[in-house]
Amino acid sequence: MIPRRRLGNTGLEVSALGLGCMGMSQTYGIPDDTESTRTIHRALDLGCDFFDTAEAYGPFVNEELLGRALRGRRDRAVVATKFGWEYEGTARGTLNSRPEHIREAVEGSLRRLGTDQIDLLYQHRVDLEVPIEDVAGAVGEIIAAGKVLHFGLSEAGASTVRRAHEVCPVSVLQTEYSLWERHLEQEILPVIRDLGIGLVPYSPLGRGFLTGTAVRAEEYPENDYRRHDPRFQGDNFRINSAAADVVRDVARGCGATPAQVSLAWLLHRGDDIVPIPGTKRRQTLEENLAAAELTLGPDELRRLDAALPPSVVAGSRYPESVMHMNGR
Repeated sequence: MIPRRRLGNTGLEVSALGLGCMGMSQTYGIPDDTESTRTIHRALDLGCDFFDTAEAYGPFVNEELLGRALRGRRDRAVVATKFGWEYEGTARGTLNSRPEHIREAVEGSLRRLGTDQIDLLYQHRVDLEVPIEDVAGAVGEIIAAGKVLHFGLSEAGASTVRRAHEVCPVSVLQTEYSLWERHLEQEILPVIRDLGIGLVPYSPLGRGFLTGTAVRAEEYPENDYRRHDPRFQGDNFRINSAAADVVRDVARGCGATPAQVSLAWLLHRGDDIVPIPGTKRRQTLEENLAAAELTLGPDELRRLDAALPPSVVAGSRYPESVMHMNGR
């Protein structure tokens, strides 16, 4: 069984690795609800109980999928979801974290998830039109009403985290963190550790790049996000492939897969870190969860650290059209 970890100082305890559910419904190829449901059930069987979704995934259908999959099993799961967008039908519009909208979003998520309580509720992206103090206050009221247990932020900067935490204790910050995305190490990670806030890294495998199976952007189908990812394009792909080769070499030396080495590196960064690799396939899930049993030695950790500092990775982590919404 997977070991457990405590995220932050508010009593949230989960499996050391979670399951990101977004790719079951969007972004990476054609959805397969049957296999995705089996993957969720297999995760529970293996002791992985931390599931990450959002109203934006689909939108809406990913929460519905997770709700159906957990029917009769809800008491075994820790469910995290997110609010923060306007919708016109099924089209996602602008950011909206006004308190009245948060309350509406929570009711919708509860209904789609088929539950009366959300374990962890994130603001999906910081809305500059709404003071973070108002957001934290609204979530605090929802927590007091018993509909949410813990408050989280996603892609928030250090000052935003501090301001929110003063109003309502923040249990978790979710942001991208992996061997090839280490932007938070200088400022954000020290702040959340000072405040006793846990870290949930999404895309801990670099959207598949660190697994050694990545291809150039133009080789992915139109419905795959990586077709438009700057790090998979042109010279960036070549440079990043050379860096990823180090992960493959380390993996070969310790009898593991590159994915397992990448996840184990994150787990070694601190007991307050719980990565959420995403997959819709049982075989990949089992491979990822085995990383919790992998111990990397000092030499292996030093080699990985030296090979993949932030200056080595080429290209921004998002297209410029959306990069401005991250880390605010």
